[in-house]
Amino acid sequence: MCYEIMCRIVVGITTATVTEAPPRTTRRPALDWRLRFGVLSLIWGFSFLLIKVGTEGYAPFQVTLGRLVFGTLVLTAAMTVRRERLPRGVRTWGHLTVAGFLLNALPFSLFAYAELTIPSTLAGICNATSPLWGMVLSLVALSEDRPTRVRVAGLGLGFLGVLTVLGAWQGFSGLDGRGTAMALLASLSYPIGWIYVRRTLAGVGYSHISLTGTQLLLATVQLAAATWLFSGIPTRVEVLPLLAIAALGALGTGLALLVQYGLVAEVGPTTAQMVTYFIPVIATGAGVAVLGESLSWSTPVGAVIVLAGAALSQVRRGSRGGGVRVADGGRAAPRARP
Repeated sequence: MCYEIMCRIVVGITTATVTEAPPRTTRRPALDWRLRFGVLSLIWGFSFLLIKVGTEGYAPFQVTLGRLVFGTLVLTAAMTVRRERLPRGVRTWGHLTVAGFLLNALPFSLFAYAELTIPSTLAGICNATSPLWGMVLSLVALSEDRPTRVRVAGLGLGFLGVLTVLGAWQGFSGLDGRGTAMALLASLSYPIGWIYVRRTLAGVGYSHISLTGTQLLLATVQLAAATWLFSGIPTRVEVLPLLAIAALGALGTGLALLVQYGLVAEVGPTTAQMVTYFIPVIATGAGVAVLGESLSWSTPVGAVIVLAGAALSQVRRGSRGGGVRVADGGRAAPRARP
């Protein structure tokens, strides 16, 4: 999942590319941004349920490969309609290969493997820790990102919420440690990829759709090789899991990215990234209502603490006037032009 981290990537790439080309006049979207925000929250919130259903009929690598194939097809169609060209240069393609691994191939596969042994509700909550990991890494890797008492308090609060979700006071009894670790590693992979993208692909002069479409294509190639080596070809077709994988790729990976780009361009990254805080709520509700997953009191309580900590960890003092604002990836980024 990309979520708030993907919003930061959009900002980082768009900030660098909007100065390369003159602004273009576009039509006002048919749907109000609030409706698109709600649709995006639902799509990404249900993604963990779709992963769970997909793994009931196919191996995790097969689920991830199918997801990337359908997502790439959607981005390819968008590039064709908008007449976007593929980026050029060996260096750019090399950086996109690494980005595709860190932001798509690796986390998507880890979440698929994690949901073999953990409920989709827990996977969705683990995903919400990405902003917390992002803050820790940005303090180390981005020199312009400075800690504040509020952000450090948010970091501590967030990880306290993680311990609450996992039931630390019970010795993590009944918890699959391996699956949970995979979900947390998947969430950690997103901010690592975000920092890599900011450092290597800023200013390359290509649109975010062109870069993301190529990134997904390269991630698909990586998963095709991994699937052939470790999972092989499915021996039979499971219809419901296949439909879940198709929806996961076409909606959760392809369409959702296009909607996210539009939201960032229209309302700015700060508002667009708020979708992060709705996803674990929807993922939990979907897992309980549709899949019948059990829910103890510590799960929703811990999720609320995680989200509160994540929100605080994204707040920092403005450079002027002593005000407080949400950090847009460690630097103030102008709103993307349409």
